[in-house]
Amino acid sequence: MAAQYTSDYLASLRAGVERFEKAFEWWMETQSETDATFLPGLVPSTFTKDGADPTEVRLRELAVSEAAGIAAKAVAVTGSYLMVQGLPQPVDPIFNWRNITQPKAFLTPGEVRAACASIRGRLESLELDTAMHDQGDLPAFAPSAFHPVIWTAAAPYWTIHRYRVAVREAGEALNLHWKERLGRAGVQDTDFWGQTLATEPPQSGKPRLRWPGPDNDNTVKAMREGLVGLAKGLNLAVRNVATHSRDEYSEQNGMERLAAYSHLARLLDQCVVERHSDDEEPA
Repeated sequence: MAAQYTSDYLASLRAGVERFEKAFEWWMETQSETDATFLPGLVPSTFTKDGADPTEVRLRELAVSEAAGIAAKAVAVTGSYLMVQGLPQPVDPIFNWRNITQPKAFLTPGEVRAACASIRGRLESLELDTAMHDQGDLPAFAPSAFHPVIWTAAAPYWTIHRYRVAVREAGEALNLHWKERLGRAGVQDTDFWGQTLATEPPQSGKPRLRWPGPDNDNTVKAMREGLVGLAKGLNLAVRNVATHSRDEYSEQNGMERLAAYSHLARLLDQCVVERHSDDEEPA
């Protein structure tokens, strides 16, 4: 898989992660780690050591926060998010590093360290991919360039090679994204797209997503009719199949399915919402 980023950029991200690791360990010299078997998830993962100078602790904490600003970008590039039980969204372990000091901490110092090591390895792999493609004629491409709704949902599974689950989560995320925006959470997915992208005028309680343009334009007509089939087809032939199948996908098969969903997501972003005159705009 070709990389979207230059080798220099990837190397700078890796240097940023290494800087964060050094600052983090410098700060951890002022901390005591909680025993992992002692009320996990109910107390902070670290406590400031007795006798530690508060000014020095604060100085080192600021150094970690500054380093995290650059290093956190590497999480998005590599898709190295963590799935935390009880949380609806994947977690950026670098951006959320201070969580280890909070009550009911869902991260530990060990998880932050392991995430950083994994990110460095993935960045090195991307650097190698970039170098290989720089020597050939293949176009640059990376799944992290997919639509944010698609890649954010897929990344935690894609990066551990669970490609089928990544596709399933991407499809469900797009369904949920638009259902929440249009206030239609209780509608079945395929019916939702059929109703939402229908070419007829909106009905009360059933807003439409409409491709913009004059109604008598042939291209506009084609886009409006095509979007219905594309959205319903992907939900039936991709999302539903990925949900009910247990066969793993190859990276290529998963990439093609995610690309189709990413294309749909970008088309939907260009649509306008039309509501019935009896309906109010959501707050």
